[in-house]
Amino acid sequence: MKVTIKQIQGLTFVGKGESNHWVSIDGPKQFNGSEAGSRPMELLLVSLGSCTASDVASILQKKRVPLDSMDVIVTGERKETHPKVYTKINIEYVFYGKNMETKDLERAIDLSQNKYCPISAMLKESCEITHSYQLKEKKE
Repeated sequence: MKVTIKQIQGLTFVGKGESNHWVSIDGPKQFNGSEAGSRPMELLLVSLGSCTASDVASILQKKRVPLDSMDVIVTGERKETHPKVYTKINIEYVFYGKNMETKDLERAIDLSQNKYCPISAMLKESCEITHSYQLKEKKE
């Protein structure tokens, strides 16, 4: 896989991968950014959350679990000194629907976290990753 990052100005960049979609990346104004895009460390959490969400949704679909929708909330704690790497990450899955078996949800999360999600596998080498889930009948 190959991606290209192009500088627009200061800390404002755009990146494009093999999928041919551009993503804007930026930094804070105090460091010559224009705050016009996501920060790189935010995108890392977005990558992790979307990777595991895709796995879980696919597994639940194959098991014919009646999932209406799902939210994934990823929070990360970082070191206070440079390099400010993540030391702890929590992934919270919020499942919406009726008549879902918790064992199916737990199995899908387990398969994603321990078998399928390559981003989880990489990050587990350098920081603690925990997860939790909630089951709700409908979005509030």
